[in-house]
Amino acid sequence: MRRKYENQPIWTTITKQMQQVKAKKSLGQHFLTDLGVAQRIAETISSGRVLEIGSGMGVLTQYLLHNKDIELTAIELDHESVEYLVEHFPELHLIEGDFLKFPLDVLYPDGEFQIIGNYPYNISSQIFFKVLDYKDRIPVCSGMIQKEVAERLASKPGKKAYGILSVLLQAWYDIEYLFTVDEYVFNPPPKVKSAVIRLRRNSRTELGCDEALFKTVVKTAFNQRRKQMRNSLQQLAGKGHPVLEAEIFTRRPEQLSVDEFVELTKLLETCQN
Repeated sequence: MRRKYENQPIWTTITKQMQQVKAKKSLGQHFLTDLGVAQRIAETISSGRVLEIGSGMGVLTQYLLHNKDIELTAIELDHESVEYLVEHFPELHLIEGDFLKFPLDVLYPDGEFQIIGNYPYNISSQIFFKVLDYKDRIPVCSGMIQKEVAERLASKPGKKAYGILSVLLQAWYDIEYLFTVDEYVFNPPPKVKSAVIRLRRNSRTELGCDEALFKTVVKTAFNQRRKQMRNSLQQLAGKGHPVLEAEIFTRRPEQLSVDEFVELTKLLETCQN
């Protein structure tokens, strides 16, 4: 059941101060103004150590702070937002910095932590690539991104949206597309719809193939997604190599599941020994 918070003076203050923190296009900022959406995002994580990316003016932050089962840290790049957060959320453990450059091992030397946020749209894919770097320590990652990107992450084989991030993330995470968010609940409103997703770490502990080569195979294949993989992956196997005669190389990348990409990688490993 969704929790309701009766004491919400902070958001009244944020609304009045909306002109104090200007949304910056260069940072991909669109400030969420709907408390109901913010509360639903906050409830995608229930407990544990949580890192919020891009707190803005704290609309999501306030609900995370209400949850005493969460040990919250926030990271925010925009200095104006940082000043606002320090003034209105003095209890918040806040880091001023760039999530993409910040060494998470310094913040969390050991153990698991989770990630949440209303992610800047211009770096959302990069955020998920960084999550993959910490996949054995991040059991849950949730938040709001562009609807198109969310559909891509959750897409199944055979769909147009299925791509590089679909395969790389689904190799390690079960991905839930939770709900769609309209443009008008942001200031300024984006030109596209948004969506909230949740990634939960699956039971896979290893791929059974060379992980670096797996990433290379996936990226190389989708960079030429209209071609059969016999053509797009020829450089990895060697021109005319007999392995390219296998049936799997006659298919296009959007037709292959994660397990089939693993199989493909294993075949290409034999060419490199």
